[in-house]
Amino acid sequence: MAGEVTTSEKKHTVGRLRSRPQFLAVREGEKRRGGLFLLEILDRKDPDSQARVGFTVTKKHGNAVERNRMRRRLKEAVRLHAGFAMKPGHDYVVVARRDVLDASFQELAAELKSRVETRPKHRRPGDGRPRNL
Repeated sequence: MAGEVTTSEKKHTVGRLRSRPQFLAVREGEKRRGGLFLLEILDRKDPDSQARVGFTVTKKHGNAVERNRMRRRLKEAVRLHAGFAMKPGHDYVVVARRDVLDASFQELAAELKSRVETRPKHRRPGDGRPRNL
């Protein structure tokens, strides 16, 4: 068809988390903390399926206009800069912090990309007790 662009490059798409049980399942996975957001990651053990991402902005971070602006900025950063780094078969939840509104887009995208690419840290063996006792 005229005007169609064909490439041999495989397009990497990222799906969306939509239901509450999906979001709650990801909370049981790995957490990567950052200054602008918290990234929660769950390996679904299904490498043939696409990566899925969800966004959370709590009401304590502002009114609806501000929360939607934070969500839109995060969605665009994932679309442009971090979607290719997300592993197939994994679920990601980005929990925004208030600083997402004030950060430059380049800073936001760079932190998101680095959090997605960061390898998990080894946990210390423990007996499950809090360390501050």
